[in-house]
Amino acid sequence: MAVGVRHFVKLKLRITANGLRGQGWRCALFVFGAVMAACAAVGGYAMLAIPGLLDDQRAAETVLPLAGAAVMLSWLFLPLVFFGVDESLDPARFALLPLRHRTLIGGLFAASLVGLPAAATLVGTLGMVDTAARLGGPVAAGVQLVGVAAGLLLCVAISRALTSAFATALRSRRARDLATVLLAVLAALVGPLQLAAATGAGNADWAGLARVADVVAWTPFGAPYTLGLDIVAGRAWAVPIKLVMVLGVLLLLLRWWSATLEGAMLGAVGHSGPRERAASGREPVAQLVPRWLPHNRFGALTAREVRYWWRDSRRRASLITFGVVGFFLPVFIAVSSDSAGTPTTILVVVGALAAASLANQFGFDGSAYAANVVAGVPGRVELAARVTGLSVYVLPALPAIALIVGSVVGEPEAIPSVIGMLAAAYGVGLALVLPISVRLAYALPDAANPFALSSGGGTAKGLLSLGALFGAMIITVPLQLAAGLAEDFWRWAGLPLGLLYGGGALLLGLRLTGSLLDRRMPELLATVTARQ
Repeated sequence: MAVGVRHFVKLKLRITANGLRGQGWRCALFVFGAVMAACAAVGGYAMLAIPGLLDDQRAAETVLPLAGAAVMLSWLFLPLVFFGVDESLDPARFALLPLRHRTLIGGLFAASLVGLPAAATLVGTLGMVDTAARLGGPVAAGVQLVGVAAGLLLCVAISRALTSAFATALRSRRARDLATVLLAVLAALVGPLQLAAATGAGNADWAGLARVADVVAWTPFGAPYTLGLDIVAGRAWAVPIKLVMVLGVLLLLLRWWSATLEGAMLGAVGHSGPRERAASGREPVAQLVPRWLPHNRFGALTAREVRYWWRDSRRRASLITFGVVGFFLPVFIAVSSDSAGTPTTILVVVGALAAASLANQFGFDGSAYAANVVAGVPGRVELAARVTGLSVYVLPALPAIALIVGSVVGEPEAIPSVIGMLAAAYGVGLALVLPISVRLAYALPDAANPFALSSGGGTAKGLLSLGALFGAMIITVPLQLAAGLAEDFWRWAGLPLGLLYGGGALLLGLRLTGSLLDRRMPELLATVTARQ
C-alpha cells in the first residue's frame, strides 16, 4: 500500500488521542487550549469582518494586509519565544523507513495543519472573506478564500522552516552564535513595528498607515490576504502576480525546511572543531567540576547544570529567548512610553521570565532523572544546584539590562535600583517555579528540535510561564509601590531591598520545595519520562 498524506494526518490524530488518554491534566489543558483558540478565532473573524459591515473599502485595504502581516509574525515568533511547536510526529523516527522525501515533507506539512493553531487561524481569517463578499460579491469572496488558504499554508511553512532551521543551528556549537544573532535580529523587528503602530495610533496618521498597508500588501506577509480586495478595486491583474509570489515563497520555505529536516533525520549536528586537550595534572573526574565550585555533591550537580545550559539545545533556546526579550523589551517599552522613568512592571516581567526557564526543569532531563533518584540526591541540594546552574548565565545579564535601561531612559542614577527590581523578580520567580516544576512537570518529546512539544505541551508551557509572570507581579507589588511612591528613597534602597526580597523568597522556595521533591521523586520521574 502506497503511503500518502492522509496516513500522516491519521497518525498525528491517533498519537494526539493516545497522548490524552488517561491523562486528566492533559485533557484539561487541551480543552482550555481549544476554548482559547475558539475565542481567538471568533474575535479575529469579528474584527476582520468590520470593514465589510461598514462598507468601507479603504479601511479594508488598510486593515486586512496589516492584520495578515500580524498573523504571519505571530506564527513566526510565538513558537520560538513562547509556545514551541507541536512535533508529535518526530521526523527522526521516519529516517529508516523507505519513504520518498517528497512524501515525507508533504505528510509532515499536512500533519502540521491539523491542530488548534491552524484551525483558529483559518476561522479567524475567514472574516476577510466576509469583508470581500460584502464589498465585491461572490467572485471577490472566492478569490479571497483562495488567498486565506494560501496565507495559512504560508504561516505554517514559515513556522516549521524557521524552527527547524534554528534547531539545526542550535545543535551545532559552531553555529550557535550565528543562531543567537539571527534570532535577536528577527525579534528586534517586532520593536519597530510596535513603535510604528503606537506612533501612528497616537498621532492618528491614518494616511501614513494606509501607505504602509499598501506596501505590505505587495509583500509575502500581506499579499495572500488582499487578493479579494484587488478584485473589488478592479485590479484583477494583480491577483495572479501576488499568487505566484506567495506560492514561490511557499516552495522556497518548504525547500528550506526539507534541507534542515534531512539533517535532523540523519542526526547531523556538525563538527564543532578539534576537541580541547585534557588539562594535565588533573584527574578526569576533577576536570568536570570547575575550581570555583566545591568538590562535593552540590558542586558536581551544579557543574553538570552549567554545562547542560550551554550545550543542550532546549536549554540554550530558553537562554536565547531570555536574552532577546530581556534586552529588547524594556528598551522598546521605555522608548514608546510617554511617562518618564524606568518601566517597573516590565522589569518584573523580565526577571520572572528568566526564572520561568525552570518551570519544567525536570522535563529537560526526562528519563535521565532516574540517576538522581537512584543516587538519592536530597531535594534541597538538587534544586539549589539547578538554580545555581541557571543563575550563572542569568545574574551577569541583570546588570547589563539595568545599564541599558538606565541609559535609554536618561536616569543612570537609577541603575542600582533597576538591578534590585530585576533581582527581586528573579528570586520571586524562582520561588514560584520551583514547586511548579515538581507538581506540574510534563514530558518533552524525544526530538532533535529544541522547540518541539507534544500534544498539550504548548498550552502547558504557556500557562506555566504566564502563571510565574503574574505571580511575580503580584508578590512584588510592595516593591513596585515603593518604586512608584518614594522614588528618591527607592533609588538608594532599591538594590539592597531587592536583593533581600528576592533572596528571602528564593530561600523559602528552596526550603518548601526541597521537602516536596523528596516525597515525589518516583512520581516526578514517571511524569517526565516520555512515552514511546
